[in-house]
Amino acid sequence: MAPEGSRLVVLSGPSGVGKSTVVRRLRAEHPDVWVSVSATTRYPRPGETDGVQYLFVDDARFDRMVTAGELLEWAQFAGHRYGTPRGPVVEHLRSGVPTLLEIDLQGARQVRAAMPEAHLVFLAPPSWEELVRRLTGRGTEPPDVIAQRLAAARVELAAEPEFDTVLVNSSVTEVTDRLVALFASTA
Repeated sequence: MAPEGSRLVVLSGPSGVGKSTVVRRLRAEHPDVWVSVSATTRYPRPGETDGVQYLFVDDARFDRMVTAGELLEWAQFAGHRYGTPRGPVVEHLRSGVPTLLEIDLQGARQVRAAMPEAHLVFLAPPSWEELVRRLTGRGTEPPDVIAQRLAAARVELAAEPEFDTVLVNSSVTEVTDRLVALFASTA
């Protein structure tokens, strides 16, 4: 359990829904909210920096992290693994710092099991068509990966009722403001 006064909010939703955009705005406007940096075995995309967007690790290091219980949650997707280092999350919560995790559905479920006091937020697209447009418009992944992401998105959208709050991402500003308000209302 997290100590009184700290708050863990988990942001999840299908790939392409705009989680990273919301998190970028949150970081810029609300530096008091600490955003966890996930570890991943995938290679950096153009413009990504190790330790900023992700901790880029090789398979052997990720295996060691799993074995040592250093990950709060982890999942495999599109041939790569992603996970949340447990230590920094626990440290920030103990210090009373509002903490945000941006993770997938499988990870959100693992966090719910490990830390039931966490507040789970589902970021939904305005429509299926808009989600498809966002995913294909990125131009960062081959068609087979996009197809995998769209298939996963259908499963993730069906899990929406498992979350404490649902926010539709039709305005990044509005979603960010509502997310910040959740830290205050759930503390």
